[in-house]
Amino acid sequence: MGRSPVSRRAPETERKSVPAPSAPRARALQLDRIIPDRIRLGILSALATHPTLAFNELKEMLDTSDGNLSVHARKLEEVRYITVRKSFAGRIPRTEFKLTDAGRKALESYLGHMEALIQATRSS
Repeated sequence: MGRSPVSRRAPETERKSVPAPSAPRARALQLDRIIPDRIRLGILSALATHPTLAFNELKEMLDTSDGNLSVHARKLEEVRYITVRKSFAGRIPRTEFKLTDAGRKALESYLGHMEALIQATRSS
């Protein structure tokens, strides 16, 4: 009967290894997927200028729906860029958002990157 194909691998000296991204680079790659969304960038920017904001305040500022704001806020909370505090004022639920130190650093890093790109584009 026929022989099964044999996998042929290049010798160790011929294989090119792709280095794993460094921790800061890996973090930057993650930021590129999280912050650039219009709603998430809006949440972080609004919270950078306010100590806390209520759900309805943010919703109005960003002109978005309840569901859209909830989804994006949850994503930011998962990566610990914001904290969410839920409480009740009588029987009315109240959700407040606050920017974390990690969120502020991520936003500053993102804005710095954007400023560098703008400068590079203008000087070309």
